[in-house]
Amino acid sequence: MMTKMLNILLVFTTLVRGDSDCAGRVELLQGEQWGTVCDEGWDLKDADVLCKELGCGLADKAVRRAAFGRGTGEIWLRHVKCSGHEASLTRCPRVDNGNPTCTHDNDAGVKCSGAMLIPTLSLLSPHTTLSPGEAVRFSCTVLLGHHLNDFHLYKRGIATPLKTQPVGFDQSRVEFTLSNLKTTHQGSYSCLYRIKGIPPSSSMLSSPPSNTINITVVELLTPQHWYNMSIEAPTGSVVKGHSFNITCFTEKQYPGGSFQLRLIRSNKTVRYSLPALTPAVTFSFSNAQLSNEGFYYCLYMVQLDGRTFVSRESQPLLVSIRDPVLSPMVISWLASALTFLVTLVAIIIIIIVARVKLCKRQENHLALELETRTSESLSCIVPLLAFILESRLGSFPFQFQSNQKVNPIPYFPPIENNLT
Repeated sequence: MMTKMLNILLVFTTLVRGDSDCAGRVELLQGEQWGTVCDEGWDLKDADVLCKELGCGLADKAVRRAAFGRGTGEIWLRHVKCSGHEASLTRCPRVDNGNPTCTHDNDAGVKCSGAMLIPTLSLLSPHTTLSPGEAVRFSCTVLLGHHLNDFHLYKRGIATPLKTQPVGFDQSRVEFTLSNLKTTHQGSYSCLYRIKGIPPSSSMLSSPPSNTINITVVELLTPQHWYNMSIEAPTGSVVKGHSFNITCFTEKQYPGGSFQLRLIRSNKTVRYSLPALTPAVTFSFSNAQLSNEGFYYCLYMVQLDGRTFVSRESQPLLVSIRDPVLSPMVISWLASALTFLVTLVAIIIIIIVARVKLCKRQENHLALELETRTSESLSCIVPLLAFILESRLGSFPFQFQSNQKVNPIPYFPPIENNLT
């Protein structure tokens, strides 16, 4: 066996009226002379290789016996034996010593499925810009469903298909759904279909890729925030009439995005908005009033593809408005003065208690001294009274000892003097 490199030309014939352009007698050009192919051993595998080489899909039929008319010139190929996977008919093994009696009555021909049409990828979802967790739907369609085996959905940059959908008989359209989208799904998508040769051919041929559709998956991160308050006020507080700033920040931005600062109060919600020209945007308040008091939230929002995407709210930031007299400096002064007063009162109380104790001690001492003096006076007076009474009334048992408790004086009835 040997292989010869030949140019191939498919000669069309008027005998095949209404057929596609991919049908006719096979002729080969060697040097400057055209010749035909003998139909000895000519089958669908050989025809598949030829149809693919000419861009005519796969073979519908391997035609024999000069069905498309007799050719002229040499018969260049006799008994080719293709496997169906060769890139060209000239790459197929062949038998040089084929049937020497082969004539132009045995010219081979072919009916191919036709040129591989470009499929159309359509978006079934209303938008091409979506949020994480959403789904997107496509359809892939080809006008002719001849020999269709399956459809594939591809994402640019990935060699293997994301989705494969087999088709039934005469089916020419399929749908693809990508659910629970992630940021990794963002990109450009296309589809193609494959056709399969008629048995015993096992050839598989892929169509050109379809048009592309770009999908954007918008992932908005939760903004961060911080603030600059009056230095005289405690954390989270602003002195009335002073200024304060709140800065919103996000790591990921989209063109045309903006920051929104929401103030949530018990009776209403106030919204402030600034374009997100930079990753961080500062909202300034020059004259803090009670109307500025409440919980502040940062959001990032952007409009894409006719949709508005809003991030989650940041953590709440509480801002309290304080009266100037309650500034930290005044509070510090008041605390110092109160400490001094408490200390002074404590000292005064200690002094008063000490004085009271001292006075009680002095009173006890004076009382004891008075009692002592009283006892001494009685020790002097009682004997004198006893002497007087004795001289007048006569003796009676009576004793007095100093520093002892005086016994009660006994009662004596009056003495009557008998005057004679």
